[in-house]
Amino acid sequence: MVIGSKEVAGLGSSIGSTFLALLAFLLAINVATASAAEKVFGLAEVLSYALENNGAIKVLRAERGLREAGKIRAGLLPNPSLEFEGAGDFLFANEGERRFSAAWSQEILTAGKRTRRLKVAGKELEEYGYRIADAERLLSEEVKIAFYDLLLAEHRLNLAGRLVEINEQLLRVARDRFEAGDIPELEVNLARVEVARSRGRKTEAEREIEPRRLNLFSSMGLPPGSEVAITGPLEKKGGSTRIEDLKALALARRPDLMALAVEKEKAEAEILLAKAEGIPNVTAMLSLEREDSSLNVGDITAKDRDKLVGLKLSVPLPLFDRNQAGKKEAITRRTSAENRYLSARKNVERAVEAAFSRLMSTGKSLSIYDKDIFPQIEENLQLTREAYRLGEVGFLSVIEEQRKFLEVNEGYLSALHEWNTEMARLTAAAGGEIE
Repeated sequence: MVIGSKEVAGLGSSIGSTFLALLAFLLAINVATASAAEKVFGLAEVLSYALENNGAIKVLRAERGLREAGKIRAGLLPNPSLEFEGAGDFLFANEGERRFSAAWSQEILTAGKRTRRLKVAGKELEEYGYRIADAERLLSEEVKIAFYDLLLAEHRLNLAGRLVEINEQLLRVARDRFEAGDIPELEVNLARVEVARSRGRKTEAEREIEPRRLNLFSSMGLPPGSEVAITGPLEKKGGSTRIEDLKALALARRPDLMALAVEKEKAEAEILLAKAEGIPNVTAMLSLEREDSSLNVGDITAKDRDKLVGLKLSVPLPLFDRNQAGKKEAITRRTSAENRYLSARKNVERAVEAAFSRLMSTGKSLSIYDKDIFPQIEENLQLTREAYRLGEVGFLSVIEEQRKFLEVNEGYLSALHEWNTEMARLTAAAGGEIE
């Protein structure tokens, strides 16, 4: 059987087609696998993951067990004591004199010390819970800002990519007009320069992505090498709540304020405990004693055995130490807690006012973009490019319009980013989500 050159060529072409089809199939599988492995998180998923996996928050939650142990310790009663004693005249006359005793003693807490200690420990545990909630509030603010920083970088990259496309289209138009003899070669070269500049701008935008991604992933507690993409709009939302309502919300639900309020209550409980500590405890002892004795009268030896039950109460006399230092410390802590609480309330109100003011200022800038600038800039660019294609305007007019387009879009993105980050700060200042 003889195979001609055409058959060989056809066979080679068939093998090549099969190989390319197989390669495309494997590539599609790899892309599908990579897409399946990569998780896509919105802001809600990012916050949920961060609150569950952030290292600092996990440490705080674990250390809550120390406060729980303190509450257990505060509720424990003193351990009783058991004493045994034996004596005899073994080394002396050895006449059978013997004595054996057993005693059980228990310290009895007075003035409600156990109840007061439990109250102090309970307040400390409650305060620590609010400290954890405050750390979560601050983490949410940090994660939101990092999230919007990354969104801004991605939107800037998209804008840079679009500008590359616009300049490449401009270069094609310039080449067509040059070939038609409408423009000099200089304009084609200028168009090439604009393409190169826009590609350089895109490269710079790409460099901004990774540091911001790592910053967000670090706050989230993601392990190294995680394949996670984020998604979400960079838009104006919220901002309709009145400043008076925001202040009231902040004063009512800020966890750091609530922690200071509980600290005040704990200081009050510590004063009562310090007063109780100035009253001594009573130690009660119950004893059983057996005593063997002998009495020699001439040739007669009389032996006797006595069994005794005893009760003993021991009370220290508070003549010198009545826990004066402990009372002074507790009163000082209460005064300090009250002052810090009042100062914190003022600081919270000022923080809400400052965040609200910045948000409103950013809102005014966005309104100018939305009403007066942004709707017109896209149309102006399209009209200028079409006019250049028709030879009605010069090349520099197109470049100037593209520069305005870039500046307006970057300014608008920056304003949207600032709105969302200021909203995150205002939300944190108000102690929770707002409308």
